[in-house]
Amino acid sequence: MDRPSIPETHTDPSVSGVALKVQIVVIGAGQAGLSAAYHLKKMGLVPHKGFAVLDRSPEPGGAWQYRWPSLTLSTVNRIHDLPGMPFSDALDTNDAEVRASIAVPHYFAAYEERFALPVYRPVTATVVCPRDPLFRVETDRIQLSARGIINATGTWENPYIPEIPGAARFQGRQLHTKDFRTAGEFAGRHVIVVGAGISAIQLLDEISRVTATTWVTRREPTFRAGPFDEEAGRAVVAAVEDRVRHGLPPASVVSVTGIPLSPAVEAMRARGVLNRRPMFSEIVEDGVRWADGTILRADVILWCTGFRSSLDHLAPLMLREPGGGITMTGRLATQVARDPRVHLVGYGPSASTIGANRAGRAAAEEIIAFLGLP
Repeated sequence: MDRPSIPETHTDPSVSGVALKVQIVVIGAGQAGLSAAYHLKKMGLVPHKGFAVLDRSPEPGGAWQYRWPSLTLSTVNRIHDLPGMPFSDALDTNDAEVRASIAVPHYFAAYEERFALPVYRPVTATVVCPRDPLFRVETDRIQLSARGIINATGTWENPYIPEIPGAARFQGRQLHTKDFRTAGEFAGRHVIVVGAGISAIQLLDEISRVTATTWVTRREPTFRAGPFDEEAGRAVVAAVEDRVRHGLPPASVVSVTGIPLSPAVEAMRARGVLNRRPMFSEIVEDGVRWADGTILRADVILWCTGFRSSLDHLAPLMLREPGGGITMTGRLATQVARDPRVHLVGYGPSASTIGANRAGRAAAEEIIAFLGLP
């Protein structure tokens, strides 16, 4: 597929002015961004002139292309089809052992090609400024102006590690889920895995098969028996949606859902891997210390502590409330209350693959209606 080209006269960073003038800019080409782009086109906006999609990565695939090699279609939590094209159209879904970092980018690339979506890459949006009645979108390569913004930058570029006293003194290795590649590199070392999300459980399982581990969580983990059915899913979305509609920061999904008791989790419990310890209060040179003075020697601390939404480029729009959250409105809570011309997809209740699909459609419909397009 021929990718949208960036005009040569605007590749020089010394060149000022607007390279593209569109009605709507979609920032991010992951699940949420592609879903929004699909619906914008379906509703009549002309690619390149009516809307454009910016993607910071050189290739399709969103954050999936950076996931660790052992994450396969059989171990990934779930991948939902994008609107208009099933995953099976691009890949043999019977091959469960194919890497997710290969399969999903292949699917996204085929999707962009089938629907001729105007994805410009690699282009990083650095800042979005209000220039009423338009927005000015500055990037590392071009400038754009637009009447509306659909932000779909996700969370992968903004890993969260809590501030713990003594962290700088630790002489071992600290890394985040984002940095994990293979369990084998930790053989012979004691690894502390911090976190209670799905990724933490998966990596704890892998690493504990090759070396000694200790599992640490801030809260007592809750395990959920039985299937995660549609009713349970609606309850999770409702709980997260209620927070963002009140301007509160989104809560982690696992804090609402609990950890599913899968056969793999039951096997981990039988191996004694899930003997959880509470959060330590200090990091020392060769390990961690709890409030009661107990010290655990360790070589590695793996922070599976999640991500935060990548929204720094939107700071000039002053969308946040004093408490740090963003008050959301709209049918699926994608519209920013402080500026209805801005939609956030992949934020709050839409921070999942199925949620991102629904949010992409809602954002496209609502922003087109609000702006009186096409």
